[in-house]
Amino acid sequence: LEMREGFGQTEGPVLIANFKWIDPKPGSTGKPSPLFNIQLLDSEGNLCDDGEEGTISICDIDKSFPVGLFTGYYKNPELTEKVLGGKNYNTGDMAWRDSNGYYWFVGRNDDVIKCSGYRIGPFEVESALIEHPAVVECAITAAPDPIRGQVVKATIVLAKGYTASPELTKELQNHVKHVTAPYKYPRIIEYVDELPKTLGGKIKRAQIRQKDHQK
Repeated sequence: LEMREGFGQTEGPVLIANFKWIDPKPGSTGKPSPLFNIQLLDSEGNLCDDGEEGTISICDIDKSFPVGLFTGYYKNPELTEKVLGGKNYNTGDMAWRDSNGYYWFVGRNDDVIKCSGYRIGPFEVESALIEHPAVVECAITAAPDPIRGQVVKATIVLAKGYTASPELTKELQNHVKHVTAPYKYPRIIEYVDELPKTLGGKIKRAQIRQKDHQK
């Protein structure tokens, strides 16, 4: 079966996807919808080059407001003006684009981990861990570290038949090093019975980060 991933938000429809008219790339989020002027912007609002991480943005909404994009937050005009009052709508999600125009999702801007000068997206590390048969679910977050600033932490729900142990922790760390890159492996692994989630099933990474900062 062909896997056709896509990216969208509550604030709008599908923005990027492996649509029927393009050949899907495994792991890629696909290409932008032709209904929107979607670009990757850096922290200063400049266009990103291929291979450079940036924020997924719908551009020039001040000139022509796109059909399908939300028009405001309920009873919150201040937030509406902040988000929609400028030239571009910033989704808050990070990605990079390859030379063929395919987009590769990194994660929420506030979820990206900054460890010893490296920027690490949680999505890639989570995808690597899920490949291991011992992992049912996982959440990658930033844990505070006095030397590196932040380190990668994995909160994991184990599959039946597996028990938390130092040996399993080492095995999972080596697995991530092999699948992604050595600097992306989780230096901290916590095993839990379940992950905190919203009613819609999204993992509450902010709640995990808050708990770690209170320790």
